Amino acid sequence: MTNQIEMQNKFIAIEGVIGVGKTTLSRLLQPVFNASILLEVFEENPFLASFYDDRARYAFQTQIFFLLSRYHQQNRAVPESLIKGNLISDYTFGKDELFAWLNLKDDELAMYGRVHAALADKLPKPDLIVYLHADHDVVMRRIALRDRPYERDMDPVYIKDLSKAYEAWLEGQSEQAVLTIDVTDLDFLSNEEHLDQVVTLVKDALAHQTDGLPPETTQSSLLKNGRLPDYQKFHHQLDRAKNFDPDLFFNYILLSEEMGELASELIRVWGNTKRLMGDGHNQQEAHDLALSRHRASLRNELADMLAYLLKISNYVGIDLEQAYVEKMEKNIGRSWSKHRTLPDN
Repeated sequence: MTNQIEMQNKFIAIEGVIGVGKTTLSRLLQPVFNASILLEVFEENPFLASFYDDRARYAFQTQIFFLLSRYHQQNRAVPESLIKGNLISDYTFGKDELFAWLNLKDDELAMYGRVHAALADKLPKPDLIVYLHADHDVVMRRIALRDRPYERDMDPVYIKDLSKAYEAWLEGQSEQAVLTIDVTDLDFLSNEEHLDQVVTLVKDALAHQTDGLPPETTQSSLLKNGRLPDYQKFHHQLDRAKNFDPDLFFNYILLSEEMGELASELIRVWGNTKRLMGDGHNQQEAHDLALSRHRASLRNELADMLAYLLKISNYVGIDLEQAYVEKMEKNIGRSWSKHRTLPDN
């Protein structure tokens, strides 16, 4: 018999493809960890059955409904549960973007991404993601056995694609601990020894966390090297993990969007400068004060622009650092037109 485990205020999320056993395991772990339980509510999505019949047509409606529904559920339930003790959920909010990458394209994906990013920042993240993996045939058999009407004609290729997307998504989780458990041959519902194995793995994963974060990953170490080639390599790995669209024109549009947001911030700086000058500040004081108020936003927009420049450089096969050095070496001896320079004193 699995004994109750004393760990307080831990948020454990169970993840995996459709039919792998997320909800079953969540219910079984709840009494073991003396936890509250949070279950995904998917039957209420009015677009789900239509989505399985015609993914292209109903993908956006399905994703947005899930996104808002999951946000409202977790925004209320997660903080309340963690105040009282442990929490076990059969899904993560973050995984919602995984389905979006798989099902949405172009402007729909870009719009979805902005909404998801804004909402995700407001929610607590799990202390541990437990990813359940099973062989494809086993997953398909389990889906058939539970016999949900809208899953009866489930496309096996979609489940395979979903499994690949899960693994790529989890590889990019540099800020969260992930425990992968192969449940192909496990029956934790009927076999108590199998459940004990899973409980031990989860307990050990939580116990080995020093500060709530997994060990430093290759991706995060690349960011700390401080050179453009490392940043380009980081984006190459990130794009593969996140399955981002490499279309050049699409990414140019996203870069242009970031340039527009930077322009908006600079307009605000200009406007604040004028108002401060009207309040009696000299031009330099007004400019410095306005910049200080907007520096954080400018910092974010410039970082976003650099990210897209690095991504586009990867897509066209250009070493951006080398290109920059060569260009600046030419610019050293270049003559510039008068309108680009300050007047002589």
